[in-house]
Amino acid sequence: MTKTTLNVLFKKMQKDDKKEVLEFHVQGNELPNTQELVGLAGSIVILNVEESNAGTFNAEFVSVQKDSKKTTLKFNIKGDSDAKVIKLYPHAGRSVTLFMEPSQMSVDDFYEDEHEGIEYKIDKDGTANVSPNQMTLDDVAQEEEGEVQGEPDKKDDDNDDPCAEVNLSDDDSLE
Repeated sequence: MTKTTLNVLFKKMQKDDKKEVLEFHVQGNELPNTQELVGLAGSIVILNVEESNAGTFNAEFVSVQKDSKKTTLKFNIKGDSDAKVIKLYPHAGRSVTLFMEPSQMSVDDFYEDEHEGIEYKIDKDGTANVSPNQMTLDDVAQEEEGEVQGEPDKKDDDNDDPCAEVNLSDDDSLE
């Protein structure tokens, strides 16, 4: 799907602790690219409200709801784009042009908490040196060999299996 342009009423913005909820209404029965929009619901899209100067931002396209008077489009924006979101507030309650296109980002990636990552240093030969205590493949192989050699041989252990084979000599009897 290519970029979709919609003339919508920017109905409301609502903020909770982790995200901004944006709601847009398309008036009337005609909705361009209806099937494509329904197909995008539940995924991440790139939005741009033309008149806002907020630029583009990723949003979760939560739902498309249609009734006899309007079609409602709901989006979630994560709180990490606060500077852009502030530029949207003056446009809430007004008619705006909304540009929307699919994003390659998954919903899991969108909601994933960021982490600090792993500290590393690049050596002169171009290899990365991860600290602290990075294991090499040789270290892993040696560790695995040590575990295999250090394990007791379970074949010679007492066998508690009541169905185990018992070898009796001719002189032995079962009483």
